[in-house]
Amino acid sequence: MPRTVWYPGHMAKGRRQLEALAANIDLLIEVRDARAPRLTSSPMLSLFAPKIETMVVLSKADLADEKVTKLWVDHLKREGLQAWPLDLRKGGMSRIIKVLTEKKPAFRDLRMAVVGTPNVGKSMLINQLVGRKAARVGGIPGITKGVSWFKGQGFLLVDSPGILDPHGDARAHRLISWIGSSRGQVIGNLEEHAKDCIRFMIDKDLWRGVEAAWGVKPEGTADEILESIGRRLGRLKAGGAVDMEAAGRVFIDSFATGKLGRMSLERPQDPPLWESL
Repeated sequence: MPRTVWYPGHMAKGRRQLEALAANIDLLIEVRDARAPRLTSSPMLSLFAPKIETMVVLSKADLADEKVTKLWVDHLKREGLQAWPLDLRKGGMSRIIKVLTEKKPAFRDLRMAVVGTPNVGKSMLINQLVGRKAARVGGIPGITKGVSWFKGQGFLLVDSPGILDPHGDARAHRLISWIGSSRGQVIGNLEEHAKDCIRFMIDKDLWRGVEAAWGVKPEGTADEILESIGRRLGRLKAGGAVDMEAAGRVFIDSFATGKLGRMSLERPQDPPLWESL
């Protein structure tokens, strides 16, 4: 029986470490996937709010619908969260660094934490902020040891493992795996993942990117559509039958990496995304 939630021991350890650090952090930067900002919101926020100011980086903005991303930026602003949509591969750190400089205490470095669900772009943001060859600094008196601190210009940054909510709805974890922020293998096989994703995309009117990329129309059952995709891409077994697992893998990988076009999976006014599954 496959597990429904992926929550390895290093995540639990990281959560405990950040809980101990909460009283010593000045600022929190949360990284979310711009395609699904509510779905990828970190469960770690509850450890810091409302005591610590939080800013949000909407990563992979180049894969999301620009108009929908603007709605999210406005929505987060109304909630008191400053947000930046970024393609972290291209940098764009100047505005964030300017804000960090303004928030630095006069008597010491600014202390901040970066949190986010797995594979959402957290490490890429850290590399952009402190440099790819950033050196760890030693322990800080009075602050929990065992976490990774990095020195930036006027700030100290603590890293944490990507953390998912271990008590979250299993359907949410399934969706998270589609955008590459969890391991689909521990939730179910890739053929079934792809069929669920196909049904979701058709229901949400997100299919046009698939048709543009592969010429496959949203006609028939999810099983028939995935078979058409597999045949179109040459994912065949000996004898000419479609390798449905291989077709599912290509479909999910293409969805996660934006090869099926820019798309946003949720809008601010939508109910929780997983309720549609």
